[in-house]
Amino acid sequence: MTNSLTVIDQGTTLDFTFADALRYHGPLAPGGVAHAYKVLERALGVLGQDEPVERRELVVTTSHGGPGVRDTVELVTRAVTEGRYTVDGSLARPERGIALELYVFQIDYRDESVTLILREGFVVDEFIELSRTPSRSPEAEARLVVLKQEMTDRVMAQPADEVYDVVPSGVIDPPQ
Repeated sequence: MTNSLTVIDQGTTLDFTFADALRYHGPLAPGGVAHAYKVLERALGVLGQDEPVERRELVVTTSHGGPGVRDTVELVTRAVTEGRYTVDGSLARPERGIALELYVFQIDYRDESVTLILREGFVVDEFIELSRTPSRSPEAEARLVVLKQEMTDRVMAQPADEVYDVVPSGVIDPPQ
C-alpha cells in the first residue's frame, strides 16, 4: 500500500516511490526508509492539502538520527544538503517508551508546521535494543536483519495516517 511522494522543484513535478528511496539509501536501514517515507506521505498530504509542495521549502526536524530516515528525507526534499534537516534530541518523547520515543518529526512548510508521532505496534522493543547493541554476535546481527524487514513490512503495509498521527505541539499521546 504505497503512494508515490510528489513534490515540485522549480516548476517540475517529481514523484518518488518507496523503491526509489530504498535504491538511494541501500540495504542498511530499510525500516528508517519506510518510516521517513510514511512521515513524508502523511506530512505532504496535510501541508499541501493534497497538492504537491515545493520540495526546497520543507524543513524537517526529528529526534530520529538514523541513516534511512536522513537519506529518504534528502531524496525527496534535498533538506540535508541545503541545511533544512536537523536531528534534535529534545523532540524525543521518552515517556512514550523505548519503541516510540525517537519517532517524532516536525515538518515545516511556509507558514505551517506539523508534528508527527508514531502509533504503537510498528516498532518492537527487541529491535531498538538490538540496534543499540554496539558489538552484536553474528546471530544477533541476523536477528536484527529479520526485525528490520518485519518492521519495514508492517510500516509499508498501512496507509500513512494509520502509522503516524499529526499532533498539536505539547501533546504526548494522541487519542486512539
